[in-house]
Amino acid sequence: MKSISYFLSLFFVFALCISCEDKSFLDETVTTDLNADVVFADSTYTVGFLSGIYTDVGFDTDPGRFSSGYSLFGGIQGACDEVEYKVSATITPDVLFATGTVNPVVISADAWEVPYRNIRRVNIFLKNVDHSPLSLGKRTTYKAEARFLRAWYYFILLKHYGGVPLIGDTVYQSPDDIKPVRNTFEECVNYITTECDMASHDLVVKPSGRSYGRVGAGASKALKARVLLYAASPLYNGSNYAPDNYQKELLGYPVYNKERWKLAMEAAKDLIQMGNYSLYVKTTDDNGSAQPGLGYYRVFVAADWASDGSTRGTIFEFQGKKSLRVQQLFCPPSRGSSSPGGFPYQDLVDAYPMIDGSKFDWDNPTEAAAPYANRDPRLYNSVVLDQTPMQNGSASNVPVNTFLNQDGTPYDQDGVHTGTPTGYYIRKMIHRLTASNWVAAPTQARPLMRYAEVLLNYAEAANEYEGPSQQIYDALTSVRDCGGIQPGADSLYGLKPNMTQVEMREAIRLERRVEFAFEGFRFWDVRRWMIADDTENKMLTGLEVRKVGSQKTYTRFNVRQHVFRKAMYFWPIPNSEVAKSPTLVQNPYY
Repeated sequence: MKSISYFLSLFFVFALCISCEDKSFLDETVTTDLNADVVFADSTYTVGFLSGIYTDVGFDTDPGRFSSGYSLFGGIQGACDEVEYKVSATITPDVLFATGTVNPVVISADAWEVPYRNIRRVNIFLKNVDHSPLSLGKRTTYKAEARFLRAWYYFILLKHYGGVPLIGDTVYQSPDDIKPVRNTFEECVNYITTECDMASHDLVVKPSGRSYGRVGAGASKALKARVLLYAASPLYNGSNYAPDNYQKELLGYPVYNKERWKLAMEAAKDLIQMGNYSLYVKTTDDNGSAQPGLGYYRVFVAADWASDGSTRGTIFEFQGKKSLRVQQLFCPPSRGSSSPGGFPYQDLVDAYPMIDGSKFDWDNPTEAAAPYANRDPRLYNSVVLDQTPMQNGSASNVPVNTFLNQDGTPYDQDGVHTGTPTGYYIRKMIHRLTASNWVAAPTQARPLMRYAEVLLNYAEAANEYEGPSQQIYDALTSVRDCGGIQPGADSLYGLKPNMTQVEMREAIRLERRVEFAFEGFRFWDVRRWMIADDTENKMLTGLEVRKVGSQKTYTRFNVRQHVFRKAMYFWPIPNSEVAKSPTLVQNPYY
């Protein structure tokens, strides 16, 4: 927590954004190296200061989170059973978690430093904004935004470390003697949800126009629902995770309470009943041709279709500028990328159902002979498979060749064992008209909270509290419909009728896995469900496609044995912080 003292100098550093079109609120004129008196004496500078606090909101789920300077690496998706990380001489957190070697000395400090830096910025803003020339109405709105942002960054801390020191509205200065003490998990949850409630009261539900991307009451309610879902989950709700000689209240509620599921259910239902959000269902392209799940693809590259409603289900997003960064992270080598963002495992690909919603089955001869045919369209929109059409330079819809020739040599540089260690690349968030070897540079904006999450949060909490119901089925079938799965004669989209609570639990967990792949959910979901001992402690696989004459064969092969230790349910607090602050209790088993 002495990292707070690391941020004791006043930060007013923002980029000067010059844009003549497609301006967002982050394009406000902003300040560089100005003191508080100057910044809060000018309304433009004041708003710019607040806008700067938004710039890090997506850092923890950034698909290139562990990149450094010009060296691109992946993110949290490589620290779990979603993707194989890029092998290099650099040891990044995804490598540490996948191999079970994470420890306080080598762990990245970004999850500690970035949130506290921005929490301090919020406190500076709240302390000074009433002295600015902004109108009372603007000040009220902006203070509510700041409260949400503070809650947002505290939740990032909470999911990484458990209970952390709450500093309230304090703005520490350089001479201050800071003796940080971690607050309990419950105190942190209560603080975050209270901040969300206060923010919701003073915000419009969903800002639009030039304010699109700013926090609204919908985002604040969605964050509250997310926090309460985590709080109700097995890792935190009466968990015996920590040893008896540890302060268990730092990592959760020592005693289980079923009513916590009710709180999570009601929080998600509150947002659903507002009626301001809906899923973007689109099944035909602009020429009228059938394309199931097209809406799912467009949600992640929504800028081009905003007028068609592509953002109707986006509750909060990272406002990225135009660049080719995601393309550089995910594209195959033939598209000009070294693909350090990770390579999907076969285990994830197998999780995607058939287009009728039924489970994919390698024991079914028809499905095994053509494993990429008639699958959930979300698979095609999330993963680059053999023969997936992609932009290549100025040419569009050029197939990616991951297959091997009959003699085992790669057909080209994208082949399995050559370009990809698993047989796959990531496709989600890549605009279909872009590649890292092409000049088109789309916005790097991406959703951080979606309406689909709220529906699945509701379904999970409701199932745990009261068991399966029609409302839960409705939530799941809505998400599957948006993804492009066929409804079937019973309109259950492949879901089993009359499921037990356990069966419904597994259906919801599967839905989260495929719906939110590579968005930063899976790493945390398997931990809060306390199933990481199984999902992260196994051999993960790839698929070798080989062309023999006019036919192709498919052979699974081992890629990497993941190792999971009990300590890894939480991140270690960086050793540099604990060493500076003896009152800061380290997480157990480290």
